[in-house]
Amino acid sequence: MIAVLVLLSVAGVVFVLARPADGPRTEPVSSSTGEPSPTNAATPSTFPLGASPTAVPAAETPPAIGEPRTTDFRRLASAAATTIYTWDTRTASYSEIYSRLRGWWDVLPDGSNPLTVLAQEFEATGVNAGTYASLAGEQARRSATVQSLVCDSELAKVRDHPAPWVGLHVCTATLTVVDESKSIENAYVAPVSVMVNCPPATTAPTDHCVVVGFYATPSRIVY
Repeated sequence: MIAVLVLLSVAGVVFVLARPADGPRTEPVSSSTGEPSPTNAATPSTFPLGASPTAVPAAETPPAIGEPRTTDFRRLASAAATTIYTWDTRTASYSEIYSRLRGWWDVLPDGSNPLTVLAQEFEATGVNAGTYASLAGEQARRSATVQSLVCDSELAKVRDHPAPWVGLHVCTATLTVVDESKSIENAYVAPVSVMVNCPPATTAPTDHCVVVGFYATPSRIVY
């Protein structure tokens, strides 16, 4: 069974943060540190529709490397989408790639967007620690560019079920992704949905937006 953690409730469809079903995981993650751990994180609390997480001001930490410090949620969502689908086995290990993404992911005060979801959704892009090691032997790399970006009321699911608090935004990017290695080059289109938390949300920094989640699993994409 999947334990559903509601970030935005869409009448039985998506945008939800969901714990993966019990089973083997390549890189389980602790919800407190973001580092691999031997057990899955405990199931966090659930947001009812229209409610906000505990109103605790977010810590004013500097953005991660490459993350734009901006109140423009579209700019941040676009940058996050390309970062999710960009890596190079010639210059970075899987742990370094994961750590970069973890630096972009701001855990909400009540822990409703745990890092287990980050691990699950990054693996949904088609890479995990095992496959990355194999790809390294082929000097594989991946890059992405944004074809289109639609946000908030431009998305039918968001129009039907708005975000549960002011300042939380949802954007879906359509990316052109290019996979390259010593032997092949393959281009394709991939969607990714990014959740961004901005002022005036009490759970956001006072002067910039932060990424609080993304979906790469096809069934979770917000259209």
